[in-house]
Amino acid sequence: MRVYPKFILSATDAAHFPAPSAPEIAFLGRSNVGKSSLINALLGSKQAHVSSTPGRTRAINFFSITDKPERQQAQMIFADLPGYGYAKISKSISAEWPKFINPYLAERPTLALCICLVDSTIPPQPSDIQLIEYLQSRERSLLVIGTKADRLSGNERVKAMNLLRKGLNVDGLLFCSAKTGAGMSELWQTIQSAASEK
Repeated sequence: MRVYPKFILSATDAAHFPAPSAPEIAFLGRSNVGKSSLINALLGSKQAHVSSTPGRTRAINFFSITDKPERQQAQMIFADLPGYGYAKISKSISAEWPKFINPYLAERPTLALCICLVDSTIPPQPSDIQLIEYLQSRERSLLVIGTKADRLSGNERVKAMNLLRKGLNVDGLLFCSAKTGAGMSELWQTIQSAASEK
């Protein structure tokens, strides 16, 4: 699918969020899980900054997505949230996450889908479990993406998928690889479906 992304702004405070308009897709994950790589693979461009230093993103970065370059109005908006995992996540998400994350996830009216990225090559992490439980408690639509799936053989993939489903207590789980493109068309379908329902 060909899309035309455009960077809108970086928000470091709830007051900086763009006015709610198009359906928003939020990307969340532990630092170094491959979030920026996945967003760039989806968009077909280097919009999200890929850093070798985990935890670099300290703001929510908003991107407008359209299907035609001349279209001014965003059809959907991607929100790239800061990575977590360096400090223990508390019940209110995390002391180390900036304070504006909670209001975004809890109150944003245009938030259509939360895409939670987890590393498919390791068991479910406590911080991932807490984040998913938090989103479920807020009745947010979510999809769990297992990243780095290209590093697993067919048999390992089945085992990892079962382990993550059980450990994270989710049904919606998709393995993707930014490197090979595996799972990307299914992910786009889920995003479009969530956006059209909002």
